[in-house]
Amino acid sequence: MARTVLFLCTGNYYRSRYAEELFNHLAPRAGLDWEATSHALAIERGKDNVGPMAWQTIDALTIDGISPLGASRMPAVCTHDALAASDMVVAVKEAEHRTLLAERFPGWEDRVTYWHVHDIDVAPPDVALGELKVLTEALVQRLAKV
Repeated sequence: MARTVLFLCTGNYYRSRYAEELFNHLAPRAGLDWEATSHALAIERGKDNVGPMAWQTIDALTIDGISPLGASRMPAVCTHDALAASDMVVAVKEAEHRTLLAERFPGWEDRVTYWHVHDIDVAPPDVALGELKVLTEALVQRLAKV
């Protein structure tokens, strides 16, 4: 049975979806028995999120030759069950997500790996998704060495 990494962001529309799709593309090529999923910590804050996945995410994946398999899936809300079922949880920006985890899932805030990737309101997509690409590739490489 595959192990699972859960990527978290605020709306599960842009950053976490990119990490999920990229991870799921890279993991089998690295010989990993891992799969990724992603969820939102505050889906209600995504007032500008229209549809299942941000077009910037789809474009970035397509440029890298990745056909996003979950492009039609609507954003998913994080649950206790999703956290508990994951072997690893990564929140894409500590400054946003540590507090949300502490408020909504007390005790989980210290059990999560945090990255520091800004949302689209702070960093342009090429920068943010470029950082996520580097971090996700490094995660896959690290897991392949274990």
